[in-house]
Amino acid sequence: MADSKAPVITVDGPGGAGKGTITQMLARKLGWHLLDSGALYRLTALAAIRQGVSLDDESGLAEVAATLDVAFEPGEDGQPVRVVLAGEDVTSEIRTEACGDNASRVAVMQSVRDALLQRQRDFRQAPGLVADGRDMGTVVFPDAPVKVFLTASAEERARRRYNQLKGAGVDVNIDAVLDEIRVRDERDMNRSAAPLKPADDAQVIDSTGLSIEEVLNRCMALAGQA
Repeated sequence: MADSKAPVITVDGPGGAGKGTITQMLARKLGWHLLDSGALYRLTALAAIRQGVSLDDESGLAEVAATLDVAFEPGEDGQPVRVVLAGEDVTSEIRTEACGDNASRVAVMQSVRDALLQRQRDFRQAPGLVADGRDMGTVVFPDAPVKVFLTASAEERARRRYNQLKGAGVDVNIDAVLDEIRVRDERDMNRSAAPLKPADDAQVIDSTGLSIEEVLNRCMALAGQA
């Protein structure tokens, strides 16, 4: 059960803006819990495929979402949060482009979002929570005392993703990565269910041209208000 008195810092924004890195660093610095909400949609898509549920079967997907057996464990410095599905480490598997695309398809379905909403709110526990996503400040934790909307230009986000994939040994074309980012942005910003946008009271940080340390320092300054 959620602790409604526990403070929350929400970090929303488009893919590739650096939300995952910043939220992990914030959670470590503050000693708070971490919620990677985007992983829940990736996990729902992955679990559905493993269970033979079609990504077009909205009611079936909602049932999968409602019964996810998932845990988030802090990664080492520079590493992503460890994501465990039904006892199996699926951190790498859910970070593929294909899984990300499937997650974006699943996320437009209102019944799936409804099934995951309370699950996300249950991560709110003392001493506090840092929540990473696209609608954390607008839908999931509208009462959060600190809301950040972290963004960057599509070109900058494509460059970061390209370097990340190349570093992992993946043969990838930067123009294709940029096209995928633009398509996903368009879909996320124009979906009927919780479209991607800053909360009215969010602090918008454009990370284009900023170092991770500069972004972290801005977020830590805001954290003092939580």
